[in-house]
Amino acid sequence: MGLYLRPQTVEEAVAALAAHAPAVLAGGTDFYPARVGRAPDDDVLDITAIDGLRGIDDDGDYWRIGATTTWRDIIDAPLPPLLDGLKLAAREIGGAQIQNAGTVAGNLCNASPAADGVPALLALDAQVILQSATAARVLPLAKFIIGNRRTALRAGEIMTAILVPKRSPRAVSDFLKLGARRYLVISIAMVAGVMDVDDDGRITSAAIAVGACAAVAQRLPALEKALRGRQADGALQDVVAGPQFAPLQPIDDVRGSAAYRLAAAATLTRRLLATLSRKAAGLHA
Repeated sequence: MGLYLRPQTVEEAVAALAAHAPAVLAGGTDFYPARVGRAPDDDVLDITAIDGLRGIDDDGDYWRIGATTTWRDIIDAPLPPLLDGLKLAAREIGGAQIQNAGTVAGNLCNASPAADGVPALLALDAQVILQSATAARVLPLAKFIIGNRRTALRAGEIMTAILVPKRSPRAVSDFLKLGARRYLVISIAMVAGVMDVDDDGRITSAAIAVGACAAVAQRLPALEKALRGRQADGALQDVVAGPQFAPLQPIDDVRGSAAYRLAAAATLTRRLLATLSRKAAGLHA
């Protein structure tokens, strides 16, 4: 059995990380299942006891989500429509036990291509705060996850928070997931979106992100550009076209073929846009 370290402060955590190079634990919902059948021999740094790392705060221009904030915290928090998509994604992350223990930072640092939290945060232009013993740095989420189970974390760094920039009160969001069954399933494809409209109901900005269809969740910039300036109405689904999904690189596996994943992503995107249009119309009314 390796060392089990449970620091009380960020300073203690980064000092322990530098001294022992342990695995960082922020919920353990992937760490422990991967070690079923054998006693863990890893050195572990459990950051869940650090005061100030859990919770959601209004930080002026941002919503600040602490690293050890759980998915149940996200579900239960009174948040604006901008974060509806993140709440919906939170409900898809395992069952109640996983949502109670699993953390936002853990989901991001695990960097699974099928991580349900990533597309929703990517569509929100989220940033992450990474802390070492000497400095803190802020990275866009789009630059933090760099591959399958690979991140831009440097030696001696931990994630302390996720920042979500605020938008206008008319900003709406949504999240859709396709799996082999309704609940407790790894995604075949998923899509998250954020849309903002002006006083006339025209789209001023749009962000669409697709997950489980590439090694890293991808934004669809061509579709986002095509949506800007259009009326947020029932015709919005007609904007979706095949070439807009060029950033995706789906694989064939037991859950679905690459071709099926591409088709599913397009269908989910059309449904997402229909929902976003209805939400925008409701707020505009």
